[in-house]
Formats: sequence, structure tokens, C-alpha cells
Amino acid sequence: MSAIVPATLSSAQLAKHRARKRVNVIALTLSMGAMAFGLFWLAWILWETIRLGLGGLALSVFTEMTPPPQAETGGLANAIFGSAVMVTLATALGTPIGVLAGIYLGEYGQKTWLGNAVRFINDILLSAPSIVIGLFIYAVVVAPMRGFSGLAGVLALTLIVIPVVIRTTENMLSLIPNALREAAYALGTPKWKVILSVTLKAARAGVITGILLALARIAGETAPLLFTALSNQFWTSNLTQPMASLPVTIFKFAMSPYENWQQLAWAGVFLITVGVLLLNILARVLFKNKH
Repeated sequence: MSAIVPATLSSAQLAKHRARKRVNVIALTLSMGAMAFGLFWLAWILWETIRLGLGGLALSVFTEMTPPPQAETGGLANAIFGSAVMVTLATALGTPIGVLAGIYLGEYGQKTWLGNAVRFINDILLSAPSIVIGLFIYAVVVAPMRGFSGLAGVLALTLIVIPVVIRTTENMLSLIPNALREAAYALGTPKWKVILSVTLKAARAGVITGILLALARIAGETAPLLFTALSNQFWTSNLTQPMASLPVTIFKFAMSPYENWQQLAWAGVFLITVGVLLLNILARVLFKNKH
């Protein structure tokens, strides 16, 4: 009997090992299949964007205004300029607010009721559809001013930037070891100096990554700008007037039956895809170099 028991146990363990290997193979197969499925559609989208977008690229895209239907010439200069202005201003406005709020949540408000309330509200803003933010700015800015404007578009994009930067800043600060803070406190350094010179400096790459990701997100937003900045066929730098943007122009031109508009829409898709892709790659490189 003493010789049978070890053999029985060994057989049971072998059967369990084989069952685990089968489950592992099935799980790996499903995971690889899901990855291949996603990569297939991504590759197809990128191929169509490159194939159709490169065909519409020309110097006139960067130098001429959006054309009327069936025009022989035209470009996206006003839309590119409008997007650059609104995205830059929204990032410049939202980044300081997001970083400061993230510092408060990560360094002061971990267990306070105010910190929990801010964190809860930030989670709601982070998951809110962008069209809801656009409608909110329309109600509080566009309707009282009785007109669409680039300023309203900037405010809508700012509300998208802030929660992303807050979440990233708080998460990056929470990854900094407390030993660094305690070492600085032991030397008599005040808390504000510790935050600026130690924790924020150590989390700098992660915070910059969050800012770049927020910028990449708002660069392709269409719905908030439809309710705020609307569009403009002409070049304008006046933020109190309707302002053209690349996403809205792409939406309008892609839905039209005119061939020249559709060609410009694909050129705009290519430009915005390349821009967002480069920003994401830059964010990944910064994050990788830091960690």
C-alpha cells in the first residue's frame, strides 16, 4: 500500500498539470486571437488613412483656406490654425489647474473629505462624454453670449484636459517612495519645498506624459467644438468669433458629396492621425526613459 499511494498522488498531480496546460493554451490562444483581431483593424485603418490621406496632401493644404464645393483649389490652413490655437490655449489653461489639483490630492488630500469629494468629481468628469461637456459650455457661455466663439471651444477643451492631468499627476505622485519625503523632512525642509524639489521633480516625466496624452485627446475632439466654436470658412484669430478646427472640418467635409471636400477630409485625417500618433509615441518614450 505504501508503494501505491505515491503513484496515485503522482498521477493526480500529473493530470492536474495537464489540465492547467490545456487551460493555459486555450487562454493564450484567445488572448493572441483578440490581439490579432485588434491589430488587424488598426492596421486597416492606418493603411486606409495613409493611402487616401497622402493622395490629398499638397502644399495648398497648408497655405489655402477651406474651399467652396467643387472648387479646383483649396486647403485646410484656417482649420489647422484654429485647432492649433484652441488646443494650445486649452492645454495652457488646463495644465496648471490639473497639476495643482493633482498635487493637492496626492500630497494633502489622501484621506480628507475634500480630497475624496474632488477625486469623485474628477472621476465623473474623466468619464463624462465630451458632447456633454460641449452642451454644458453651450448653455453657460454660447447661449448667454448669443454666438459661437473660439473662446467657448477653448473652455470646452480645457474641461477635458483638467481631469486627465489631475488623475495622472496624482497617480505619479503616489508612486514616489515616502522615504524620499521623509529624508527631506529630516533635513528640516518645509513641505512645499519637498513637493517642488523632491516629489514633483521625481514624478516629472509621468506628469509630462499625462499632459501630452491630454493634448492628444483634445486634438481629435469634434463634438464639443460643434456646440462651441462651430466653424469658419475663413481665417480668423479672433476668439470671440466662430473658429474653424480640423476635426469639425473633417466631419463636415467627409459627410459631403463633393469630391474635393472628401479629399481634403482624408488629408486632414492623415494630419491629425500622425500628430496624435507622434504625441503618444513621445509620451511613451518619456515614460519609458523614466521608469
